[in-house]
Amino acid sequence: MQITKQADYAVRAVRYLSERYDPNLEMNEQNRAPTREIAEKQHIPGSFLAKIISQLSTRKPPLLNTSRGASGGVTLAKEPKDISLLDVVEAIDGPIYLNECVSDSSKCTFDDDCPLKPIWSEAQEMLVTKLRTTRFNQFSNGHKK
Repeated sequence: MQITKQADYAVRAVRYLSERYDPNLEMNEQNRAPTREIAEKQHIPGSFLAKIISQLSTRKPPLLNTSRGASGGVTLAKEPKDISLLDVVEAIDGPIYLNECVSDSSKCTFDDDCPLKPIWSEAQEMLVTKLRTTRFNQFSNGHKK
């Protein structure tokens, strides 16, 4: 299992915005970054980043806010401590399944008698739990701009 390049770029963009986040400022002030800056600093193709930002800002609830114009840019829609890796990855790639039988038993010819299904299920739960409990504020310590 491997996340898509698009999900990796989304994680980079949210991490970058998280590193800029200052809880003492309004979300619209210093926390805003132009998309060009994010693309350059995180080595993300600009056109690809625009699509990613669109997905993260139109998701319900949104992870990013966008504004146009000379002072426009992108900000987090909530604090870094309230955004998990799972939020970002699933916003781009959809739900994580290590094997299709974990989400739909009818996909397995062995049904519930499969000796591997419990292993796939446990491994998936461990991965999802790790991504759900890893928050973006954990990455910002000592990594400013």
